[in-house]
Amino acid sequence: MKSKGEYDSALAAEYALGTLRGPARLNFEQRVQREPTLAALVARWQTLLAPLDLALAPVLPPERVWKKIQLSLPIEAVPRRKRWDYLGWALAAGLAALLLVPRFITQPQDFAPAVVLNAGQQGSGQWIVSMDSGKRHLRLTPLNPQTLAVANSLQLWAIPPGDKPRSLGLVAAEKPTELALNSLTLAQGMTIAISLEPAGGSPTGLPTGPVLYSGQLTTL
Repeated sequence: MKSKGEYDSALAAEYALGTLRGPARLNFEQRVQREPTLAALVARWQTLLAPLDLALAPVLPPERVWKKIQLSLPIEAVPRRKRWDYLGWALAAGLAALLLVPRFITQPQDFAPAVVLNAGQQGSGQWIVSMDSGKRHLRLTPLNPQTLAVANSLQLWAIPPGDKPRSLGLVAAEKPTELALNSLTLAQGMTIAISLEPAGGSPTGLPTGPVLYSGQLTTL
């Protein structure tokens, strides 16, 4: 029998995969809004499964590759009726190898949840802010994606205690966004916030619109 933690992890995985449907999905989303720990678990699964969403474009090998494959095949040792079957299998295997090589040599960054951004009194929803192992990039994932007006943008800020906000960049309202921290180093006690700004971001370098989501970094 599964423990509650194992059961929640399985539900979070199904939710991230999109296989959790109907009333079960609605009930789970309500729990995610109430339970930051469960929201972080969802974000971790979304991070782990993100590489599966990367679509690989087919790569057409140059003509010399086909010729080399043909020359390497033991044509005389293969009965005539089986030659084309063998050749087709070999060509398919060669093409599959060419397509799979980029997947194995490209190592996805390892992101882990750092803070949950909660909505203010006038809104609803949550964002998960995850940080890579080198603490140089952030990934923001909306748990309840919403359409944003064309005239507005969402902007992310880091606010050190007693200091002015520093912009971390614009974030998409309907899908995960990755941002580089560049020279900024995040530290415990900082507030991470998302404000509503004019299209293209704040014209002043400081928040000009309402803060929609915020949360404080407690661990890194």
